[in-house]
Amino acid sequence: MVILYTYNNGVYINLKDVDITKKESNHKNIYVNLTNNCPCSCTFCLRNTKEMAKSNSLWLDTEPTVQEVIEEFEKYDLTQFNEIIFCGFGEPLTRLDDLLKVAKYLKNRSSNNPIRINTNGLADLVNKKETAALLKDLINTVSISLNASNAEEYLTLTRSKFGIESYDAMLKFAVSCKEYVPNVVMTVVDCIGQEEIDACQAVCDTIGVPLRVRPFE
Repeated sequence: MVILYTYNNGVYINLKDVDITKKESNHKNIYVNLTNNCPCSCTFCLRNTKEMAKSNSLWLDTEPTVQEVIEEFEKYDLTQFNEIIFCGFGEPLTRLDDLLKVAKYLKNRSSNNPIRINTNGLADLVNKKETAALLKDLINTVSISLNASNAEEYLTLTRSKFGIESYDAMLKFAVSCKEYVPNVVMTVVDCIGQEEIDACQAVCDTIGVPLRVRPFE
C-alpha cells in the first residue's frame, strides 16, 4: 500500500523507492495518500485515465490508520523535503479528523515544512459542517480545483454526488479558507480552452482568490 509518495514529470513514485540523499534529486515534496473515497466522479480524473504499476498504485486496499501514516513519516528526515501535500486518488478531506491529527503530528515534529491540501473544496458538504476554521495554524496552503466557471458545467464535469449546490459550496469554502489559511489558490487545467480559463479567472477575481492554470496530464 502506498501511503507516502513523490511525484516527478508525471510519474508517481513510492517514497521508499527514492534516494532523497542525492543532491540532484527532484523528489522534494511528500504526498500523503489517505483515501480512495471522493464525492465526485470527474470525467477527467486520473483514477479513470492513468495506468499505474501495482507497486506504485495509489489505489488503497484499506485506508491507512493515523498511526500507520505517522509510522511512515518516522522513516524520513523531513528536513530533506520542501512541502508535505495531502493528495491521493481520493479527496483527503473526507478524512478530515484523521488529516488534522497527522497535520498536528507534522507541525510538532517539523514546523518548518509547509503543509498543503489539494482538494475539491466540498469538505463542508462531506462533513456536514463548516471546516475551514479547523485548518488554522496547521495548513499553510489549500489548493482547490475550480474546474469550471459556473455551477452547471461544474456538475457536468465533476458529477458530484451533492448535485448543483456543490459549486457554490466549493466557492464558499474557498472564501472561508482565506480567513484561516495563509495561502488559498484555485486551479484549472489548461485543456479547457482560453475562453473558459478567462471565465474562471473572473470567478476567482470576484472572490479574491488567485487562479493557477496547471497542465493536464
